[in-house]
Amino acid sequence: MSIMGRVEAVDRRNDVFLRLPDVIRRTGLSRTTIYRKADKGEFPAPRRIGANCVAWYESDVAAWIAAPMEWQAAA
Repeated sequence: MSIMGRVEAVDRRNDVFLRLPDVIRRTGLSRTTIYRKADKGEFPAPRRIGANCVAWYESDVAAWIAAPMEWQAAA
């Protein structure tokens, strides 16, 4: 998020990770659509949390649900 050209740090201390089944349930999007939109910057990118494991920040998914057309990845 930026205000007047500055990038603000996001406090993630109280944020939780959502795994893919939870993201699918909350958004109603398919796995393919989630990854396609993430690649294009139209959906939050997954975060690697293990060797074969990714997850999304709950706050990022909630922000996308609230305003999917206005959502932008933080610079």
